[in-house]
Amino acid sequence: MEGIKVLLVDDEIPFITTLGKRLAKRGFDVTEAHDGEEALAAMEQREVEVVILDVKMPGMDGLTALYKIKQQWPMAEVIMLTGHASMEAAIRGMELGAFDYLMKPVEFVDVLYKIEDAAARYRLHLAKIEQAG
Repeated sequence: MEGIKVLLVDDEIPFITTLGKRLAKRGFDVTEAHDGEEALAAMEQREVEVVILDVKMPGMDGLTALYKIKQQWPMAEVIMLTGHASMEAAIRGMELGAFDYLMKPVEFVDVLYKIEDAAARYRLHLAKIEQAG
């Protein structure tokens, strides 16, 4: 699925830099943010189909960012990244409207497939809205 607009949000800069490069090589349109505030600012600037959002970050945590994203951009699909210690947060994220969650450390192929699934759902919803309108 070409051209998926992805926002990567994590305070672990080497992780999202590497992930972003690997996704870009596959034709994804990648933007990076290092905390919740940067993520919201990035979403103000451009359309985002899928957000990869870390739960634990300094400042605005992932759950707060998820809540704000879903308030302003309800169609954006959000995939939460979590460690074992924050499994409850991932479940709470699902309750707040996250598409799914991935456990760290995460395999690239798992991220890739999850993004593609989330983007397919985003595009299906968009097509239904366009047909209805």
